[in-house]
Amino acid sequence: MKKTILIALMLLGTSASAYTFEESKKACDSGDMSGCYNLGVMYDNGQGVEQDYSKSFKLYTKACDGGYMSGCNDIGMMYDYGFGVKQDYFKATKFYTKACDGGDVSGCFTLGLGYYNGKGVEQDYFKAVKLFTKACDGGLMGGCDNLGKMYAKGQGVKQDGLKAVEFSTKACYGGGLDGCSWLGEMYLHGKGVEQDGLKAVEFYTKACDGGLVDTCTQVGDMYYNGQGVKQDYFKAVKFFTKVCSVGVMSGCYNLGALYYSGQGVRQSNENALKYWGKACDGGHANACKKYADLNKK
Repeated sequence: MKKTILIALMLLGTSASAYTFEESKKACDSGDMSGCYNLGVMYDNGQGVEQDYSKSFKLYTKACDGGYMSGCNDIGMMYDYGFGVKQDYFKATKFYTKACDGGDVSGCFTLGLGYYNGKGVEQDYFKAVKLFTKACDGGLMGGCDNLGKMYAKGQGVKQDGLKAVEFSTKACYGGGLDGCSWLGEMYLHGKGVEQDGLKAVEFYTKACDGGLVDTCTQVGDMYYNGQGVKQDYFKAVKFFTKVCSVGVMSGCYNLGALYYSGQGVRQSNENALKYWGKACDGGHANACKKYADLNKK
């Protein structure tokens, strides 16, 4: 569970999949702190062993005490989210700081989040910028992405659209999908840059192709409404189909509407009912109404 949160925070979470339990245990027993850390990850995620936060905490502590800073960062995560220990933001901050000071950029990133949100420390955008910069310079794209947003909003730094684009672009092309999404928003609404619908679609599509589903919906809406780009129902169908297939009910609703009107697809009441029915089952109230009305005809 914790590693899922790490991904959500745009941390490049470590996996122990390259090591067997026996290999990691042998390394840990011989004093290799990376082995202890890998064992901790295994117990943390229930990877090849029964999930046990108590054991993962002990192993992360051993790794941290032995100078392996990723262990310190993960102890911070456990305190931050209350996994296996009582939630304690102040202790989380202590371990994030130790990890960051020891050269672990994930620790700098999570500590930056603490200063940005005022969690465990007094809110301080200036310190958040410094820490996100350290994370970004160390190759952690979440740090670059957050710097882009802070430059765009003028938080802790002078508002600067060019720097916002610079850091968001670095994040985007470094694999940070939120950076791509943020660039799409900036270009769509002209936030710090000249409004450009084509560039907005370009970056939203890059985020969509990487698996950020909300951006697929955004691209579909732009093609459907002709917002910043030439109206194209065929492309709208493509993106709405993608999001519907992964359970986004607004996408299914929009597909129903397109099949009903015959826009971008061959007109089909049967398919309109299919997609409106799916959206209705997923809790989309308007889809339920459309389904009921069409079913009466």
